[in-house]
Amino acid sequence: MNKTRLYLLTGVLPALVLCGLMLRPSQADSNLDPLITPDPTGFLRTFVSSGKIDTTNPFFQSLGSNGRSCVSCHQPGDAWSITPAHLKARFEATGGTDPVFRIVDGSNSPLADVSTVDARRKAYSMLLNKGVIRVGLGIPASAEFTLASVDDPYGYASTNELSLFRRPLPATNLRFLTGIMWDSRETLHPFLPPMDPGINMTDLQDSLKQQAVDATLGHAQASLPPTEGQVDQIVAFELGLTTAQYYDNQVGLLNSLDALGGPRILANQQFFVGINDTLGADPTGASFNSSAMTLFSAWENLSADAGNEKQREARQAVARGETLFNTKPIQITGVGGLNDALNAPVIQGTCTTCHSSPNIGNHSVALPINIGLSDVSRRTPDMPLYTLRNNATGELVQTTDPGRALITGKWKDIGKFKGPVLRGLAARPPYFHNGSAATLEDAVEFYDTRFGISLTTQEKSDLVAFLRSL
Repeated sequence: MNKTRLYLLTGVLPALVLCGLMLRPSQADSNLDPLITPDPTGFLRTFVSSGKIDTTNPFFQSLGSNGRSCVSCHQPGDAWSITPAHLKARFEATGGTDPVFRIVDGSNSPLADVSTVDARRKAYSMLLNKGVIRVGLGIPASAEFTLASVDDPYGYASTNELSLFRRPLPATNLRFLTGIMWDSRETLHPFLPPMDPGINMTDLQDSLKQQAVDATLGHAQASLPPTEGQVDQIVAFELGLTTAQYYDNQVGLLNSLDALGGPRILANQQFFVGINDTLGADPTGASFNSSAMTLFSAWENLSADAGNEKQREARQAVARGETLFNTKPIQITGVGGLNDALNAPVIQGTCTTCHSSPNIGNHSVALPINIGLSDVSRRTPDMPLYTLRNNATGELVQTTDPGRALITGKWKDIGKFKGPVLRGLAARPPYFHNGSAATLEDAVEFYDTRFGISLTTQEKSDLVAFLRSL
């Protein structure tokens, strides 16, 4: 098997080759954007206004000392993130020496033995199995809590530096963000209404520039920060990317028959900070509309001549899933940052209560919340466990990741994370900040169990069909 064929099968192409790749399903038109890559359920597509990916951009250059570039952890074919399947292929192809495998954050501990292939396979097991990198953060000096004890299976975490295992967020669809990083630690200023990405992007740009500098100094282990020009080019490149699923193996093209899927339409999606906000921050004064997702409403009642029967049924399943996402009642309880913020023990909501940005899927204002993903009850043996003590009350909490609390030092922020943009989900499993949901089915099951929704088998299937079409 030649190298090009191997790379097509594994999805592990060098950046230059990958960004020039033109993969077209037989049903696709002849004027596609230049970046089209296969994923587990179809094809992903990235739209750029110039019509091409500029691989001379510093995003693709090694600016540090360990061989890494931005693309090392933000692969185009993985919706500009990374996935275990492709990481394993990269490991096998290089014996674990690909730049993504570096002990600074790729290994389970910065003290790990990486002297042999077998040692590296063990040292990078969290990256290989869950696609998570190790983020090392200490507890702020002024924090309302202290570390009472730690159980780290890798023998490294301590009061000085907690090991937090988190998924690299996509480096695309960034103009829809309301916070940078899972814990918003790179958000220099709150993105407040009426910030419109088409008019005023200063806060977003400044935050992304700082993130690029910190990533170069940290992840790439550079001795000097990138130049102002390099940072400007990286941020401009990232802000120019729009990515979404555009072809599903069961459904076909996701913009057919008046549907609004795919990245080209997403690139023109209206968005401003506060749009359709659950908490009432919409600067236009508009009230919250739970029907935030309207991509596939045209498929609700397809005529008999709208494709073959199997394809028509698949499209209707996507439409049903979208309707469920908008309207299925959820009794939201025990969510820190939401129930307590509204002083409401029970909120009658839907999926769009938190995923409120129209046809995007994240929240349109900063909304770090705790839905229990880091609770001790959900700990797996490969995750560290931290016992935190409230300095004022002596109360103890156990968590695998304190989340936002390590930035603010606030007890109430333990376990809080932002919700990511939902577009391009099919190409970037696993899901949640810690990679705890291996599949979209697992993610739906988590919510069904967590909030007692009692979804039927058909409803779960329809929701997955919708999510993988985003």
